[in-house]
Amino acid sequence: MAPRQEPLIFQYSRAGRGAVDQWPREPDTPLEIPRELQRPRPPLLPEVSELDAVRHFTRLSQLNFSIDTHFYPLGSCTMKYNPKACNALATLPQFLARHPLAPESRGQGVLACLHELQEMLCALTGMQAAALGPMAGAQGELAGVAMILAHHRSRGDLARREIIVPQAAHGTNPATASMCGATVREIPVGADGDVDIEALRAAVGPATAGIMLTNPSTLGVFERRIVEVAEIVHAAGGLLYYDGANLNAILGKVRPADMGFDVIHMNLHKTFSTPHGGGGPGAGAVGVGPLLEPFLPIPIVVREADHYRSLTERDRPRTIGRLSAFMGNVGVLLRAYVYMRLLGSEGLSQVAEHAALNANYLLARLAGAGFEVAYPSRRASHELIVTLERQARDSEVTAMDFAKRLLDYGMHAPTTYFPLLVPECLLIEPTETESKETLDAFVAAMVSIAREAREDPERVRRAPHTLPVRRLDDVRAAKQLDLTWDPDARAPDRPG
Repeated sequence: MAPRQEPLIFQYSRAGRGAVDQWPREPDTPLEIPRELQRPRPPLLPEVSELDAVRHFTRLSQLNFSIDTHFYPLGSCTMKYNPKACNALATLPQFLARHPLAPESRGQGVLACLHELQEMLCALTGMQAAALGPMAGAQGELAGVAMILAHHRSRGDLARREIIVPQAAHGTNPATASMCGATVREIPVGADGDVDIEALRAAVGPATAGIMLTNPSTLGVFERRIVEVAEIVHAAGGLLYYDGANLNAILGKVRPADMGFDVIHMNLHKTFSTPHGGGGPGAGAVGVGPLLEPFLPIPIVVREADHYRSLTERDRPRTIGRLSAFMGNVGVLLRAYVYMRLLGSEGLSQVAEHAALNANYLLARLAGAGFEVAYPSRRASHELIVTLERQARDSEVTAMDFAKRLLDYGMHAPTTYFPLLVPECLLIEPTETESKETLDAFVAAMVSIAREAREDPERVRRAPHTLPVRRLDDVRAAKQLDLTWDPDARAPDRPG
């Protein structure tokens, strides 16, 4: 069956058609827009009925892969199910009706929830204080490195501008350090997946500002010598930054502060099951130990007697500043708050247990089916790596080919080609919300594709076959991105 193509909405357009009865009424007084800012002609928009618009965008949504419709084992992204109760409670009218510019006396309920969220995040991570303003993991990273550098500047130690980044760190870590004006120094990991301790000893010195890593790492294994890593970095005068992308794996089991970390960012939109994917919305809350507490970004919610208020620059003169308007993505923060309250400490601990169980079950099943796992001597944390180097060599079928073919089986692909130090890798994270039946179906699909790679490799190389969009030229698509409708281009007639 040929894949179904959805027409452009302009193909439904007919002059004069629309749903104008539901438009806002024109104001009695014309808007005083300067002539030089006015359009010389109306915007080129499709003229369609409300029904055509609803059907068009509904059909488009049905063509998408999403966590609500498909298995989504995207490694290091924690694409788990978002409980609808969190969304329902976070969108209560009392929350939605509060304007961010309203007096804090009229928003004590919201501030109370955000203060409790800060406290719960500190309890989970062992940190002394937390701030909720950063609106994404990338902003959380930026805040973390900025606080480390601010700490060194406050002590007059201006030479400390070097951030150490292991090979197994997230790819955003060196970019974040560079954006903060630091110099990046990469160190290797050993064959077992742990940080090369001797390379770390050689790297630290008077220029060391800190180290950025996550534990478990992006290799899907827990850094077993993390306490020794912390001791080495601290002895050299540096600080430890924890990338919270993999926090899902350790909830209720171990706290980053107890490992020796001084600062952490937390992807609330991942670990605490709020909307994830598509570029937002996000929340990258940060937590810090006592050394960095004065530098936390504002605002921070505090409780004074029975009243809640937000701290500002006047209260925190050494803050690194504000990273978002108002309190950040409050809707996402409230969803995370509800999620944590619903699960409680015992439920959050079970999140880590089930995430690890699912990952290790997949590890055993895939290894038993003949796939080569990257670190066979290690147990998985919440994710695992399979390398398809043998398939690429024997059948010229790559990890990307496997990823594209999985779409035909109704499953989103795992993360491909990351981390870079594992050739032809798939980084697979099943999350704690998937059933055994779903995991078994994924293994069956991988086994079937491996058989196809041996018997009919061209079919795998040309996948996907069933989606509206077939295999793209990735380089051309990136360099010649075309998202504009050209009214002069002849479009096919509207379908019957």
